[in-house]
Amino acid sequence: MKTISLPLSEAPVPAQAWSAPLLASLRRTVGLLFGSPLNAGLTLAFGAMLAVTVPPMLRWLVLDAVLFNPDPAACRAASGACWSFIYAKSGQLLFGIYPVAERWRPALVCLMILALLGWSVRPASWTPRLLGLWIGALALIAWLMGGGLGLEEVPTSAWGGLPVTLILTVVAIGIAFPVGILLALGRRSTMPAVRIAAVIAIESVRGLPLLSILFVASIMLPLFLPEALLPDKFVRALVALTIFAAAYLAEVIRGGLQAIPKGQYEAAAALGLPFWRTQYLVILPQAIRVVIPALANTIIVMIKNTSLVLVVGLFDLISSGKAALADPAWPSPAAETFLFIGAIFFALSFSFARFADFLERRGPAAR
Repeated sequence: MKTISLPLSEAPVPAQAWSAPLLASLRRTVGLLFGSPLNAGLTLAFGAMLAVTVPPMLRWLVLDAVLFNPDPAACRAASGACWSFIYAKSGQLLFGIYPVAERWRPALVCLMILALLGWSVRPASWTPRLLGLWIGALALIAWLMGGGLGLEEVPTSAWGGLPVTLILTVVAIGIAFPVGILLALGRRSTMPAVRIAAVIAIESVRGLPLLSILFVASIMLPLFLPEALLPDKFVRALVALTIFAAAYLAEVIRGGLQAIPKGQYEAAAALGLPFWRTQYLVILPQAIRVVIPALANTIIVMIKNTSLVLVVGLFDLISSGKAALADPAWPSPAAETFLFIGAIFFALSFSFARFADFLERRGPAAR
């Protein structure tokens, strides 16, 4: 009698082969949740809190909400969220008071910036050509937003919403980072004049709140400059944000420079490397890698600080939301509006935090 054996690929897999890891993971989870009286109490308390808060929140957010019906009367009659307001006012929320017929331009700008950011986080794209790509893209963005050369001119006072937030964030941080590196190197310089100048610049800015710097740029600067030399509010706010970010980034980078052992400088000197090549090739890559978490925290704070430009009359996302809420035809759903705006800020901040986490995890492998 012949014995028929199944090929290895068709042999039945014992139940223990796949169930054992699952059971082990389940046991670990149960142990974490109920392994001690304190853990069990906290688990039950958290479960009770979810049972109390999640059902009404779900009803307000989805079940009783008005989703896509752009009817103010339906929102007034509903007991849930008025998401149709976000749907109906999405153009104003995202692009502020930019002319309605020209809103394809800021929409294209937002897509360009997000696409470039997505391209820039790839290690394969970290070449000198990336800087040229950004310079060309920023020139194109300025043309699309401002107009001219075949497009209707739109002054910066009519810019608003998401493009303003993205442009301020990208340009301010992009310029502030190299300026911060120079300030950090200047503060550690052995030349007294350079060191004192860097200390005065950094501490003067860090000793002032961002609001006061924005007020100086918006209100006091016009008192000292003639009208012909005075930049518009957008440029002044951009310069104020850049100066503020550079001072804080400089201190973060200085902390990284102090963490580098003296032997690294001595080894570079033994190889005959001049000062700037030593900093570029040896010191700064290590220093920046050390302070990636602190850099990420500072940059995320700066992303959210762009909302402060509303005090000088610029229409960022929050200003656009407040303007949309002023429509008397709608019941002013403030909670829904600010949840929508908060979700955008969260997406920007969370994405950068994950990128910083990727850089931090990649660091040891790069060494």
